[in-house]
Amino acid sequence: MHDLRRQALESGKTVSRKARSRQSSPATSRTHSPAASPAARSRAVSQAGSDDDGELSDETSFSVGSIDEIMNGDGTELTTDAWRSELADRIEEILARKGSTVQGREKCYKTYIHILTAQYAEEEIRGKEAELVAAFLKSIKEEKSENETIFALKALAMTVITSPSDLIYEGASTPLKRTIQHSQSHASKTAAIHALGTCTFYGGASDDEILENLDYLLEIITSDGHTIDAPDEPEPVVAALEEWGFLCTLIDDISSQSEDAIEAFAEQINSSYPSVQITAGENIALLYEKSYKPISPDEDNLSDYPPTDLITDPDYPSNKPQLIRLYPAYRRTDQLVHALQSMATISTRHLSKTDRKALRTNFSDILNSIECPTHGPRYQNAISEETGKRYGSRMVVRIHKTGVMRIDRWWKLHRLQGLRRVLQGGFVRHYESNEVVFETLPIMITADK
Repeated sequence: MHDLRRQALESGKTVSRKARSRQSSPATSRTHSPAASPAARSRAVSQAGSDDDGELSDETSFSVGSIDEIMNGDGTELTTDAWRSELADRIEEILARKGSTVQGREKCYKTYIHILTAQYAEEEIRGKEAELVAAFLKSIKEEKSENETIFALKALAMTVITSPSDLIYEGASTPLKRTIQHSQSHASKTAAIHALGTCTFYGGASDDEILENLDYLLEIITSDGHTIDAPDEPEPVVAALEEWGFLCTLIDDISSQSEDAIEAFAEQINSSYPSVQITAGENIALLYEKSYKPISPDEDNLSDYPPTDLITDPDYPSNKPQLIRLYPAYRRTDQLVHALQSMATISTRHLSKTDRKALRTNFSDILNSIECPTHGPRYQNAISEETGKRYGSRMVVRIHKTGVMRIDRWWKLHRLQGLRRVLQGGFVRHYESNEVVFETLPIMITADK
């Protein structure tokens, strides 16, 4: 499996629905209770690229909030095979719900999540997925406590990413949307939005259902949370932005939705919350990236395209076009560029130094990609003294200190963030062992130099 990951070819495509049903499929969710501060949320959102050199440790967590802190504080490693018997006991406890208490279920779900995060346990839960999902949905529907609800949402996401099924979305979507709409807890709404993203991505949603959920999430975003009775709350809006970007990577042709979506995200750039601003900007970069395709010498007749739709990277040795613009991502790109330039040079003093740096760094990346579509996240124009070439995209994930995964396209960043919201510190374990996770982000791991 390790060799497979090192030899895999990069691809912007997802696995076919048939292949996903044969192999299983992948995921995203975030837990959160109580709501983290806007400043903390902004740091979490921008953590993918806030370091100067763009490096991401394999231990980095993209998600914050007291529940995740509790889990991470416990430590996810279990010695030898003790986790198998512990997991078997917890599954038995979950399925034998009668007589259990709220506190007992909270503790049980927490341990279940811990084990599934740290270990790849598909074999251990095989054949029990339907009963486990039903138990978690019961806790989600009853909402006896905020912690039980959020743990159940997280447990549902971990179950789906460990052992996907094309039947999960059909049963889970309505209860999840009910929680998003009617829960009195903003933290539960936020966790349910992330769980909906996971179940949509890996639970067998059709293309029409994916598009339907993109519209649903966009309504939350454009209304600033009013459509789900969370007015002006940043956490649910950030969650909707994140899951919109994650699910958008599944859609090959987003041309008919691009204009309205970018208009909505451009509005969010004016938000008071850096977390909202950065996530909206990342979605804009993704949509511009999707409006281009790499040129295939065997398939594309360049004479069929106007010269303005052929994009040449000045750093490319042959000086030949590398990309074709398929459609205009947004009609008012000039206005958008002006807004992005303001964010990339923001100097307002009411922001913390950390938030100010995150906004400048991320929006410089986003602006760079829109102005030069061949440039991905954390692209550096500086010339290397060793090679005489530009450094290019320098965002990498370090794997076990010996290998690196290069994140040089926006779709890769969205997939990476989506996976790590669910898997937390267990990302590397699952990437190495869980075929579903690998198929979500099939990137070659190269030796660290």
